[in-house]
Amino acid sequence: MSRRKLVVCGAGAAGAVVAAWALSADDRLGSWYKSTTVAAKSERRKRPLPSRTDQIKNLQAGHTYDVLIIGGGATGAGCALDATTRGLRTALVEADDFASGTSSRSTKLIHGGVRYLQKAIMQLDYEQYKMVKEALHERANMLEVAPHLTRPLPILLPVYKWWQVPYYWFGIKMYDLVAGDRNLKSSYYLSKKNTLELFPMLKSDNLCGGIVYYDGQQDDARMNLAIALTAARHGATITNHVSVVKLHKTDGKLSGARVRDELTGKEWDVKAKSIINATGPFTDSIRKMDDQTIKDICCPSSGVHIVLPGYYSPEHMGLLDPATSDGRVIFFLPWLKGTIAGTTDMPCQVTHNPKPTEDEILFILTEVKNYLNPDVEVRRGDVLSAWSGIRPLVSDPNKPDTQSLARNHIVHVSPSGLVTIAGGKWTTYRAMAAEAVDAAIESCNLKPLYKECQTDGFLIEGAHGWTPTMYIRLVQDFGLEMEVAQHLAKSYGDRAFAVAKMAAMTGKRWPIIGKKIHPEFPYIDAEIRYGVREYACTAVDMIARRLRLAFLNVQAAAEALPAVIEIMAEELKWNEAERQKQTKIAADFLANEMGQMVNRASRDKIPINLNKEEIQTYIKRFQIIDKDRKGFVSINDIRRSLKNYGEDVTGEQLHEILREIDTNMNGQVELDEYLQMMSAIKSGHVAYSRFARMAELEEEHHEKETLKKKITVERSGGGL
Repeated sequence: MSRRKLVVCGAGAAGAVVAAWALSADDRLGSWYKSTTVAAKSERRKRPLPSRTDQIKNLQAGHTYDVLIIGGGATGAGCALDATTRGLRTALVEADDFASGTSSRSTKLIHGGVRYLQKAIMQLDYEQYKMVKEALHERANMLEVAPHLTRPLPILLPVYKWWQVPYYWFGIKMYDLVAGDRNLKSSYYLSKKNTLELFPMLKSDNLCGGIVYYDGQQDDARMNLAIALTAARHGATITNHVSVVKLHKTDGKLSGARVRDELTGKEWDVKAKSIINATGPFTDSIRKMDDQTIKDICCPSSGVHIVLPGYYSPEHMGLLDPATSDGRVIFFLPWLKGTIAGTTDMPCQVTHNPKPTEDEILFILTEVKNYLNPDVEVRRGDVLSAWSGIRPLVSDPNKPDTQSLARNHIVHVSPSGLVTIAGGKWTTYRAMAAEAVDAAIESCNLKPLYKECQTDGFLIEGAHGWTPTMYIRLVQDFGLEMEVAQHLAKSYGDRAFAVAKMAAMTGKRWPIIGKKIHPEFPYIDAEIRYGVREYACTAVDMIARRLRLAFLNVQAAAEALPAVIEIMAEELKWNEAERQKQTKIAADFLANEMGQMVNRASRDKIPINLNKEEIQTYIKRFQIIDKDRKGFVSINDIRRSLKNYGEDVTGEQLHEILREIDTNMNGQVELDEYLQMMSAIKSGHVAYSRFARMAELEEEHHEKETLKKKITVERSGGGL
């Protein structure tokens, strides 16, 4: 998009010229909008990424857009890329951040839907079959256009009844067959022995074997962002933290919208020939801006996921449990060195801030426990992070009977021309976007340069120069730690070199550059600076979606937060008041939406069986141990203290207790955790703990030994 140069001398003259420019803006294609060229889909776009400030100016300049998209999730970003690559003048506004809603809270799978295919076969349902066929095509496309953010993932289906072996094998083979030449890898059967070799955590009792099939896996928030950035590279005006407050109509047809910058509070009008509503769970709120009398079509459902330590699953294999207690499928998948488990399906209210509940977390843990062997003790304290995504199930307003929910997505055009795209799933975002743009073109008589969709096979941001061994160049050319280089290559693709150039020197012999913002994760300082250029405006934008730290370990995210805010404040020129505001908002986000509060509440249920005097004594001991006033002590500090006070507790016992009460998983014991530890040592009662059972056995053993000694002494006394 070319810019007009304004040469003015004074503030008044500048204002006059800007006003005249906006009023005289020529809306003919090519005058202010540089159309994209899509003949070479694999060509890396060299257009610099406009800053958010520039994008806001474009929105305020008075242009008339062909398409205005509301919603910056997967489907909205897909619509922006589809529309701009057809040569349509495109704008997108997102009230929060790209992928801030459901699109960052998925199961991270790119899949066709094994269970949908089962229904299609059992019920001879052609619609279900078409839905799976489309999803399998889109699965292959996503793996092709974003190889840095996606990967094929083998998923094990354990079988515990012999009659199920041919049944499941046939179903999975049909899944391969429907995929055709877009199949990732062929499925196969494993004997019991081989199943346990590949997935040793699995319960072996009554296990007959396993069937392995392949689906895709992605980093969903980064994928969403990459799609949006690709649209921006190709000319779309995209802005986050800009909400729609009103829709404008001319002669009964939509002609634009009133929008508000949520960061500054400023409002202005944007003119558009067509408007696409791609707001997921908030579909009905935008539809009611168009027509107050319509009925709701969205039936929101809460899908909770939890993240457990990586040792719960093999690094390169997931697991599917097809028969949970409530009949829903549960996935158990390795993801970014952790293990993700989910999901639930509970009716909920539409909210911008969905929270995981303790009941949903315990449901997932219970289901997980059902198929892991007894050596893997599933503990509440192992939940590192938990989140809820609102699944926007919809009924089809195109049909007279809207009681039943649509199994696929729906596209609806209102009498005023509002195009609503809703339902569906992450995997089919591109096909959904194509249908929505087709509907906008037809209903509003738009004139694109390319009538057909151009995004099938269209490489997205970071994919053009990426190779599986690209990270080696990052190590050799920049002196990055290998784990960091691998992370950068997988998150940014060929843009990783631009990130590395912004990294600070470590001052060490190795690695040369790349200061980690948390010692347990490969995220470095340069990513925060680069994230600001990727439109990160808040601390939550950074820790949740530019980096995935909040989703992986909520406590680690809290610990990294000061460093993140320090760098963002430098980049965005925040004053002290803004720093404090961002700190509070991010802390609330971690506490409520990422499971920190329910984790702490769960831990606090562990009883402290100490009287008032004992509590005061242990508080004083804690303060003596914590001589540097850090607010926490280590397990070694506690061991030395116990030894000094003559309390005989083994290191193994201490570690067992710590594993139960240290829900932060950082090896640091705070005062409340210390009191629970002392209580456990005193009473042996710790929830879910082997130590509790061990303490009881030791107590029984101690009583027996005491009784033996007493009998021996009595016998000795009698002999004298």
